[in-house]
Amino acid sequence: GNGEATSRASDKMRAQPEPCLPRVVHIVPALFDLNDGVVGGAERYALELARHMAQATPTTLLTFGEQERRETLGQLKIHVLGNPWYVRGQRTNPFSLRMLHELKNADTVHCHQQHKVASSVAAIACRLTNRPVVVTSHGGGGWDISAFISTDRWFKAHLHVSEYSRRIFGQAKNNWASVILGGVDTKKFSPDQSVKADGAILFVGRLLPHKGVDDLIRAVTPAMRLKIIGRAEHPDYFEVLQGLAREKQVEFVLDCDDEELVMAYRRAMCIVLPSVYKTIYGEETRVPELLGQTLLEGMSCGLPAMCTDAASMPEIVNDGATGFIVPPNDPEALREKLTWLTNNPTQSQAMGEAARRRVVENFTWPMVVERCLRIYADKSNAHSA
Repeated sequence: GNGEATSRASDKMRAQPEPCLPRVVHIVPALFDLNDGVVGGAERYALELARHMAQATPTTLLTFGEQERRETLGQLKIHVLGNPWYVRGQRTNPFSLRMLHELKNADTVHCHQQHKVASSVAAIACRLTNRPVVVTSHGGGGWDISAFISTDRWFKAHLHVSEYSRRIFGQAKNNWASVILGGVDTKKFSPDQSVKADGAILFVGRLLPHKGVDDLIRAVTPAMRLKIIGRAEHPDYFEVLQGLAREKQVEFVLDCDDEELVMAYRRAMCIVLPSVYKTIYGEETRVPELLGQTLLEGMSCGLPAMCTDAASMPEIVNDGATGFIVPPNDPEALREKLTWLTNNPTQSQAMGEAARRRVVENFTWPMVVERCLRIYADKSNAHSA
């Protein structure tokens, strides 16, 4: 009867194997950790991408540290390879042959930072075992064979965090280079109307000369409040910043966890990232920002964003709609726009709301994960063909 047919159909459905999800291993030189790791954009990007990818497919984050350990973060497996060899003493270039054992279980390997020995070895190992390996460069480097020969084609795909990144690495016209953008946890970084605003101008990031924080301090008037959150990794530069901040309402917060950071965003008037190509010391860098993560976090919390017309940042901020873009090394231009935001609270709030919409529509981690998984699948199918 119909009941028996239905039962047989149900048994048949149960007998069919579940689709096998691809196993992904991300490799990053160091674990992002406020207490026992590295606090940097590359490390945070790799951790957040892997953490959100683990919600869609089995994912492991493979990294290096002083002591061997395994842990989990939600559904993400984290394996820290202890006591690595630091290539030529470079602490940002760790390597261990034990990583090859972890790679045996991967269907796709995603390296973060191309010009590292670990990434080059992973690329060779995956190519020899006919598995796709992709890479995302975050601007760091170290001694590696890629200093002598191009390793670009050792990777099946280059996944860039911005169009600027793809262009600066000379891959704008290559069909094996894609832009996956950056992401924000829009639930964590979100507006909260119950939080009382303090009207502060906010900078978040490492206190390094190319960040242009000195221009920002010069830009604020004595009546403006400026909060600077970030680690002072350049003692001489920090001393310069402290000198510029005298007789102004500038607060330095050198140690801040994520909960405090979110609250700072929610209280602030705007988020500013004034990075420059030419620093106060006359040094030049062609890659001051490959993404601009703190702009995205502030915008996700409903803040208008201000950045300089440098590197990738104009891809994030829609000038006049979600914030303002000003010339680099121009404190006067910064001051003019900060004054406008201060004097036009209604329009400033509207900009912040537009900024939040822009993040939700373009820069969420599930979107980045989807872009990555689609590329992984394309490269896996190309391998199988």
